[in-house]
Amino acid sequence: MNDYQMLIDGARVAGEGDPFEVINPATGQAFALCPAGTVAQLEQAVAAAQRAFTSWGRSSCAERCERLQLIAADIEREADELARLIVLEQGKPLALAFSEVMGGVAWTRYAASQELPVELVEETPTQRVELHRKPLGVVASITPWNWPFMIAIWHIMPALRAGNCVISKPSSLTPLSTIRLVEIIARHVPAGVINIVTGERGFGSAIASHPGIHKIVFTGSTETGQRVMQAAAGNLKRLTLELGGNDAAIVLPGTPVEAVVEDIFQAAFLNMGQTCAALKRLYVHESQYQAFAEALAVIAQRQVVGDGLEEGVTFGPVQNPEQLELVAELVDDACAKGGQVLCGGAPLPRTGFFYPPTIVTGVSDGHRLVDEEQFGPVLPLIAYRDVEDALRRANASTMGLGGSVWGPDAAAAQAVAARLESGVAWVNCHAQIQPNTPFGGCKMSGFGVEFGQEGLLEFTTQQLLFVRKPAAQQ
Repeated sequence: MNDYQMLIDGARVAGEGDPFEVINPATGQAFALCPAGTVAQLEQAVAAAQRAFTSWGRSSCAERCERLQLIAADIEREADELARLIVLEQGKPLALAFSEVMGGVAWTRYAASQELPVELVEETPTQRVELHRKPLGVVASITPWNWPFMIAIWHIMPALRAGNCVISKPSSLTPLSTIRLVEIIARHVPAGVINIVTGERGFGSAIASHPGIHKIVFTGSTETGQRVMQAAAGNLKRLTLELGGNDAAIVLPGTPVEAVVEDIFQAAFLNMGQTCAALKRLYVHESQYQAFAEALAVIAQRQVVGDGLEEGVTFGPVQNPEQLELVAELVDDACAKGGQVLCGGAPLPRTGFFYPPTIVTGVSDGHRLVDEEQFGPVLPLIAYRDVEDALRRANASTMGLGGSVWGPDAAAAQAVAARLESGVAWVNCHAQIQPNTPFGGCKMSGFGVEFGQEGLLEFTTQQLLFVRKPAAQQ
């Protein structure tokens, strides 16, 4: 379990810094050591990726797709082991971790099926104009701790499909499943095409400012994303930034509680609420406010909280003590200002970083729990009287990742959803993402898109080929 090394230029290498502990959030105890690389080793990884790009960037689309299919098959073969590793480092229940791995398989196979066609812009007797897409070069992937395996897949697979070489930098809180993923990928691509460097601090700024890196895909906080953007200006790196979200949902009057409450709960508490596009603010018409609050509390109290490897557990711990402290602070602040906790509301008195699913009523805009992204197992309910007012309040956030509208009339709900200031707007669902549908935020939630054809094109640069035909061919 402790045989973890970085991978640079096709070889497993030890970190030159002091290894650091990886903590199991269910116990609060270290269960593995991770190698700590140095900036010098990052330089080696960049140089290896640059060398590999000279051939990988010219490889055929068919070859890249074939290799991705082989990678997907290996991930699927090792899914059980990978899922258990995710539980140990991230905390989520085993079934959810297995779903994360298999989702990675599906996303990899989708990337292997994608085309990068040449677009014919113009064809006349005197000239032919084509738009080609070419790989960028070296792409850096910086991933967070909430979905460590899946988000690494989202970053790496389209980059490889487009012909780029990749340097992966996972969160120091959850680096191990990404190390295993990179080792699987390395079996099927030439040395240097995929590399991974791990460490607690120092790599983020070094990657962002490195002149040999041509694009960064970053998923994480808005504040860190801003620093990445500033540091990337040196060589005008391409950026895809998927940053924080404080997604609002509006429940329209007359929505049948029993028809949607389970889906609303799951959208809010997916991965213990530690999902960028999770439902984080629920605006409910005052005529149904109490009914929704009570129904959500019933579902929350049904959850079995515990170690994700224990049978029957449906709700795991918060991933780290800092996030646990923030969640508790926001709930305490809400209560101090008149909020009521219907269930949960305090860390559990046990080892590990456990906070039960919590429903809070009696809060509104201006409370920190509503205005800030809690990124944890808490859902505030806000009562509204007028749909226009609810829409205004939902859009008042500086963030704009996703949002949703729920109602018995899909057309009416769609009309409201179209006015949400968010990169994605869902109707009668939330946080539904697919490999073939573009996903990305607006405002302070970042820019650029992932998934679909648009997401693949983010890993390319365009070249217009303008051909004047010889007189003999005219």
